[in-house]
Amino acid sequence: MSCIVFPGQGSQSQGMVKDFYENFKLAGPIFEEIEDYTKIDIRNIIFNNDNNKLNLTQFTQICIFSASYVIFKIIENEKGFENINFMMGHSLGEYTALTCSNKLSLRESSITLKKRGELMNNAVLPNETGMAALIGKDFNSIQEIIDKNNLDLEIANDNSNIQIVISGKVEEINRSREIFLDNKIKKFVFLNVSAAFHSKFMLQAQNELSKVIEKLNFIENKIKIISNYDGEAYNNNSSIKRNLQSQMANKVNWTQSVKKLEENCENKIIEIGPNKVLSGLIRRISNKFDIISYDKILDLK
Repeated sequence: MSCIVFPGQGSQSQGMVKDFYENFKLAGPIFEEIEDYTKIDIRNIIFNNDNNKLNLTQFTQICIFSASYVIFKIIENEKGFENINFMMGHSLGEYTALTCSNKLSLRESSITLKKRGELMNNAVLPNETGMAALIGKDFNSIQEIIDKNNLDLEIANDNSNIQIVISGKVEEINRSREIFLDNKIKKFVFLNVSAAFHSKFMLQAQNELSKVIEKLNFIENKIKIISNYDGEAYNNNSSIKRNLQSQMANKVNWTQSVKKLEENCENKIIEIGPNKVLSGLIRRISNKFDIISYDKILDLK
């Protein structure tokens, strides 16, 4: 039995999925369809470095979604998938999972992700808030350091047993660096993002996007979605919708999501999307999965 996983923001790179685009006729019409829905020149951003828009949140998300979806549809057409019980994605990747599982239409997902990127990009003033990755300790250890030192920070991503991402005001993140290093964090990395995602700073944006999500038409089928919000598996559309509405201002429970796959005796994970960022995280959480990653044509062989 298998699960397909899709990456989120940070996996993007200039020229991603270009080999698929140049070698498979299916890719062009998919890009055209998403571009028609969003009125964004996605191919120009990805392939031609249009004013470095790929690293602007309002464009990054729809570009990663498009790249992952193109790879998925090509593999589906060329090889097919067997025994897919679950899908999940990291942050925006959850929308890719919902689309590839046919729970949301390509049109609705594309339009919603365009809105999501715009809302997150404009949620706070530039350079006021940010994020940092902490390497070397797990969720409970990081939360304990935050609490003991009265740091005004939130855990945004529980990515693995040794990688946690924090969100907060830039000045508080800067102040916390020495505190974390003094508490034996192996590495403290400031992330190149425009704001403090998956935190209280996204609440207003989350409320706005929630209105959009409320109107989406979710489709029932057998594939279960593991939610970022609580790391649980759902097939009920009302639960999937409710959790998606709470996703943007709450942490990504990636570690719990992977453990949920373990509990369900899944043994194969297929990673689809640019730069194979999730396989490393998954291996740090569990060694019980056979992981196959697709982000280049060579991976199809």
